[in-house]
Amino acid sequence: MPGQAHESTQFEPLLGSVEIERANGRRRRRPRRVGADRAYHALRIRYWLRSHGIGAVIPPRRTRKKRRPGRPISYDRTRYRERNVIERCIGWLKECRSVATRYEKLAIHYLGMVHLAIIERYLKLLVRRVPAT
Repeated sequence: MPGQAHESTQFEPLLGSVEIERANGRRRRRPRRVGADRAYHALRIRYWLRSHGIGAVIPPRRTRKKRRPGRPISYDRTRYRERNVIERCIGWLKECRSVATRYEKLAIHYLGMVHLAIIERYLKLLVRRVPAT
């Protein structure tokens, strides 16, 4: 069923649509590396990343039964630990009720709600840092 499909099935189309703006204004089509959790440890994802010259910061699953021939799967543990910043941001966004429950059905309206939630968060952090006069 479509509602029960894992989100990793949309990995390739999503990364195919990425554009990263450089300092000179031009856009780069591929990130240098992608960080993900163990759920994205699939050979098709690793092969796709390798074929597009993207580094994978994805730890192998602990339940791997036997090793495959070829080079061993490795990842940068230090970079993987930095992934918690994104996880905390997503966790915070899920606390915003309108974002978590997706009241807005149109994608453009939903994106607007995400932007408003981020602006609200930024303003709250800004108010905490400004000393009272």
